[in-house]
Amino acid sequence: MTPSRDISRLLEIMAALRTPVTGCPWDLEQDFATIAPYTIEEAYEVVDAIARGDLDDLKDELGDLLLQVVFHARMAEEQNAFAFGDVVEAISRKMIRRHPHVFADENGHLTPSHVKEAWDRIKAEEKAERAARRPQQPAEHKSLLSGVKAGQPALIRAMELQRKASTVGFDWNDPRAVLHKIREEADEIEAALDGGDAEELAAETGDLLFALVNLARHVGADPEAALRGTNAKFERRFGYIERALEAKGRSLESASLTEMDALWNEAKGAERRQRL
Repeated sequence: MTPSRDISRLLEIMAALRTPVTGCPWDLEQDFATIAPYTIEEAYEVVDAIARGDLDDLKDELGDLLLQVVFHARMAEEQNAFAFGDVVEAISRKMIRRHPHVFADENGHLTPSHVKEAWDRIKAEEKAERAARRPQQPAEHKSLLSGVKAGQPALIRAMELQRKASTVGFDWNDPRAVLHKIREEADEIEAALDGGDAEELAAETGDLLFALVNLARHVGADPEAALRGTNAKFERRFGYIERALEAKGRSLESASLTEMDALWNEAKGAERRQRL
């Protein structure tokens, strides 16, 4: 089978991978749940390529993300739920409907804010239509937080939950108050360490992360971007440790934590001097 610019070839490849007996054993044993983490991972890699300004890499990462859509669509087709063409038709219909100023006979100049308002209004209408088509369920409590999407990455969703709650005054007015909460959560983790309960430790760690997101929100920082920056800093400084040890004919395994920590501080100092 040869590659092609036509989407139909990619669909054929995925169908071949999922064909019992002759297909790929790994692909055949996957389902929606097992593929979902890869879908998220590929979306992040697209974001990373954009952040690095690497358009060649972006092309490849977009292909990887497209493969995720094809994979999910193929599994749905095997269950007679929907196929890739149905996915394309659904998003095409949605884009046409949400852009009446482009695809319908509507005159007049629209600003980006007007477009956003129209998008949100039409999106709400679509949501109401979908709800009306579903079997009637007992009335549920309508929470202020119901509109926060569940499928978002945890850091982003934490930020949105906090923003939503702040609209009714459930918020701190001073970042220092959030800092106090962070210290409180850290103390609770220390207490949980004494108890040795893994579930409690996980819960308390989540509370600390949530408080840190709150601090990021109050100081105007994007927690996701901030963490990506720290990841890059960690890689850079750890790389300094590796190169410094290699220059001495040493390996990471032969170095003590004290030695590595000293080299870490060297890297940190060098970065600080470069900024001056």
